[in-house]
Amino acid sequence: MRAEVDGVSAVRAAPGPVIDVRSEGGRAVVRVRGDLDLDATRPLERGLRTALVSSVHGVDLDLSEVGFCDCAALNVLLAARQRALMEGKTVALTGTAPTVDRVLDLTGTRSLFADPDGTAGEGADEEDLRELRVEVVQLRRALQTRPVIDLARGILMASFGLGSEEAWRVLVTASQHANTKLHHLAQGIVSTAEGGEPREQIREQLAAAVARVRAESP
Repeated sequence: MRAEVDGVSAVRAAPGPVIDVRSEGGRAVVRVRGDLDLDATRPLERGLRTALVSSVHGVDLDLSEVGFCDCAALNVLLAARQRALMEGKTVALTGTAPTVDRVLDLTGTRSLFADPDGTAGEGADEEDLRELRVEVVQLRRALQTRPVIDLARGILMASFGLGSEEAWRVLVTASQHANTKLHHLAQGIVSTAEGGEPREQIREQLAAAVARVRAESP
């Protein structure tokens, strides 16, 4: 559903996040409020597509009011970033909530959404173009890690009787305490589930994380 109030277009899911889009100086300014989970991917993708099409230079994205963010939402952001690059535009994060910060830091994708410096448009020199090519490579790598993370989350849900959000929190908690990148931990979980040699360290990390998350849940 789309509504427009005082020149601000709002893309709403029912239920889901509220995505406000407005134009400012050749860029589309997008503010997202609510949770960005699997159910929110479609409205988020529609909102970013609308913003990108209506912009001249790209999108400034404010996620400071997001209560939850997972890899499904990150995948949408990365895809929007890739589309923008192909059009000579940028997608920049101007504000992030702690839950968004964790996803960006664990996946190493924060640098892909740096503030625009005007080099992506017409007239960019050779050095700028090389930097954009590097960003595209990094983007593709980030997209490749998403399926294994989602698969690991599904394994945790089935193994421990967790909800989707709880399984995500277990992955994040175990990754943080083990000082291991999220996709490396996810790959270890998937390999074990597929008949690989179970690693005692992974079992201990997950058991501790599950206990921690359950203790924090109401």
